[in-house]
Amino acid sequence: MSKSHSFHIPVMGIGYTADTPLKVSQFGIDSVISLVDDILLEKLRKVYSNKFKIPYQEISDKIDDSRAKRITSYLDMMHHLTEKKFTEFKESISEKAESIKDYFNLLPDTSLFKNEYFELKSNSLDFTEIKRWFNKNISMGSVDVNIMTKIDKESYRKGIKQNVEYNEAHAALRGFAQSKLDSAVVLSAGMNPRLYNYMEQFDDFYPDKNGYIKKRIIIKVSDYRSALIQGKYFAKKGLWVSEYRIESGLNCGGHAFATEGYLLGPVLEEFSIKRGELSSEMGNLFMAALKKKGLNIPDSLPETRITAQGGVGTAEEHRFLMEKYNLDSVGWGTPFLLVPEATTVDENTMKLLSDAREKDLFLSNISPLGVLFNSLRGNTKDEEKEDRIFSGKPGSPCPRGYLAFDKQYNDKGLCTASARFQRIKIAELDNMMLEPSEYSKRYKKITEKSCICVGLGTSTQIVHNIDIKKLGYGVSVCPGPNMAYFSGKLTLKNMIDHIYGKANVILRNDRPHMFIKELKMYLDFLQDKIDEQNETTLNKNQEKYFMRFRANLADGIRYYKEMFESFKDEFTEMKESVLWELQNSNMILEELNRRINRKIPAPVLS
Repeated sequence: MSKSHSFHIPVMGIGYTADTPLKVSQFGIDSVISLVDDILLEKLRKVYSNKFKIPYQEISDKIDDSRAKRITSYLDMMHHLTEKKFTEFKESISEKAESIKDYFNLLPDTSLFKNEYFELKSNSLDFTEIKRWFNKNISMGSVDVNIMTKIDKESYRKGIKQNVEYNEAHAALRGFAQSKLDSAVVLSAGMNPRLYNYMEQFDDFYPDKNGYIKKRIIIKVSDYRSALIQGKYFAKKGLWVSEYRIESGLNCGGHAFATEGYLLGPVLEEFSIKRGELSSEMGNLFMAALKKKGLNIPDSLPETRITAQGGVGTAEEHRFLMEKYNLDSVGWGTPFLLVPEATTVDENTMKLLSDAREKDLFLSNISPLGVLFNSLRGNTKDEEKEDRIFSGKPGSPCPRGYLAFDKQYNDKGLCTASARFQRIKIAELDNMMLEPSEYSKRYKKITEKSCICVGLGTSTQIVHNIDIKKLGYGVSVCPGPNMAYFSGKLTLKNMIDHIYGKANVILRNDRPHMFIKELKMYLDFLQDKIDEQNETTLNKNQEKYFMRFRANLADGIRYYKEMFESFKDEFTEMKESVLWELQNSNMILEELNRRINRKIPAPVLS
């Protein structure tokens, strides 16, 4: 089915897009709900059940398989409410010709639906016929879900470890699979073979007799090789990856999964070139697996969508990504945190985001996952954390335990942000008799971790007046660096018009091109990695890592230089500055390369 819009709203945090589909799906906009926190989703189900007079019965921890059942119930409610809202929306705007016209004015000029409308208008079709055609062809946005595959902690009930299907990610998948949604699950944070194997149990992930797949698979990838490996893994099981969602490693929100210097442009180029090859290779494996399992075999291969997200901020960049790399959609995340009609953000956090500049947005080590995390200075969760450290009580209560992966001290695992874990670590530190400077450095490393699995859902609960006294009011937020160039509360129409070039909500004129921003972040990342190497020489693995990283960045700079030099009509205003930035980046990379070479031991002569 052809999509109305050429952008989608990715998952943001745990709560920021938890109810986004209810706000935007009627306009044909796809969005994504995080399934990390089933307790938050249960609280929101109660809020919306009360609001829309829907019977509600609590699913408590005492109920068997409560996590999966909470998720299913919330998604079923979302399915019901979004369908109802879409029907009402469709009926309301189809009553007036002017309302239909306003609807199409929101869509991009590339929309087939929009172009067909104007063709019908030009043929002087009467309004009754246009209304009938409109009601038949308009479609709502997809209510997709996100599962972080790494968050798959074992589940315990009454102190007894449960079977693997009760693990966090497995239960979340089951909750989605058993829901009424006709949509997709976005799998992020890397490959989890055990979880992927579990998907084979659910019929909705396979084609029906008409070749239609009700529950579709989207995988987030950072390079072509990852897409190929994961796509084959699924295809051999008769499961089809409907979309490869390519995400910039560092120039995005949330966790920053840095690649080995692979830049977004060259990665997209490879997907563009090999797109047909990818689909064909998966297709052979997919059809063979379906035949072997005795399942429905579609007449033709299902659709394979290629999308991208991470750092896009202007209509020119959006259009360029769509046209240059033949993308099906571009994800716009961070700017939508300033759009109350799309996301759920409390007023204090909204102001912090609106006022943020480059210096306020940084990559931190606060995540218990041990992965870099995009942070905002002044967020109240960090302030809460610092207050606890100052009062001599570092660490956080661990009411959710979703990130309790560290098993140094017990079999169930502890979260590295928890007070219990940090008390143990600090006690060990106290016994080491270290120099004050070394003690301070190690103490900071222990206490810098923050309880994000609670903090990333707090804002949503504040907005909906959910009692959070026991959890605290500290809000974690994870905007990408793009937030520095957006300010002020925006309407949904403001944002859509900005995406499609009908308006410009960026008041500053010093925003770097998204590719340049990502490149600079990778150069800073490489420099930090070199600085971390205290040893005078590198071992063989370190040497290979740094040389591979440097080579990939050099290839990326070369690719961008050739591409921007070939432009005649695109980015005319910033072309000269971009080329200068590339030249400067190349000089920085050469200096970093010299630093790497100085740490490589001289070859031993025989």
